[in-house]
Amino acid sequence: MKEIALRIDVDTYRGTRDGVPRLCSILASHGVKGTFYFSVGPDNMGRHLWRLLKPAFLWKMLRTNAAGLYGLDIVLMGTAWPGPKIGKRLADRIKAAADAGHEIGFHAWDHHFAQAHIDSMSEKAMHEEFRKGVEELTRIVGYPPRTSATPGWRTTDKLLKVKTAFAFDYNSDCRGYAPFRPDIANTPLQIPVTLPTYDEICGRNGVNDANYNDHQISLLKEDTLNVLTIHAEAEGGKCAAMFDDYLRRVISAGYSVITLGEAAKRYADAPVGKCSPQPFPGREGWLAVQE
Repeated sequence: MKEIALRIDVDTYRGTRDGVPRLCSILASHGVKGTFYFSVGPDNMGRHLWRLLKPAFLWKMLRTNAAGLYGLDIVLMGTAWPGPKIGKRLADRIKAAADAGHEIGFHAWDHHFAQAHIDSMSEKAMHEEFRKGVEELTRIVGYPPRTSATPGWRTTDKLLKVKTAFAFDYNSDCRGYAPFRPDIANTPLQIPVTLPTYDEICGRNGVNDANYNDHQISLLKEDTLNVLTIHAEAEGGKCAAMFDDYLRRVISAGYSVITLGEAAKRYADAPVGKCSPQPFPGREGWLAVQE
């Protein structure tokens, strides 16, 4: 099998402006496509600063050198002044990724708000967040997104039900080991992320920038679908050269790098399964994890 489905999360204004064009260039140089999940509303990511009071989040920021990874301007996004509307200001970057043949998915309207409040929002509020974001992304690329991915993998059964009102062919909302169909009526296929992200493992258990690719490649499985999430803010920024080398190595080893949509077509008969809130290594708080 030897396949890696590539998911690219774009969370911020800076990631859209700088990271997306850089990643499109890297991917083009290797002749591969990925699935970009865009946040298109206000960039209020600076409001995550209050989480520094939580030891797990503070440690994550320190061990990944978050200031160098994301840039100091993230501190001001949505705090010192209102967060800029990503889709309104950077529609050209999003459209360019679509025109380059990459799959375009919906990530969030307001990434910070969705990640911080998803478990306390009403169904009406959830639906409104999706409606605003899907309409904006549709305006930018000219067609509705056929896939979505909840910010921070914070997914609940209530949210999965809300998503059925939108024309998504599949979603990528949880962590796990293999594609499955949630045990909720009319809910489309889930493609869980199977591999850790840079910010989850760098600085832990002896993993650093020098051996990060070695570690990631050691986790690949040849007999099942590998699903990797990268971030425009990391692999499209400070970690760009590292990601370029990763692609070179896995392609040389015989792996095909594909979109999540390509993978989804092969799992029409995936078994029924379930995901539930659980703690997750390298993350603060809970994530939806495949049972």
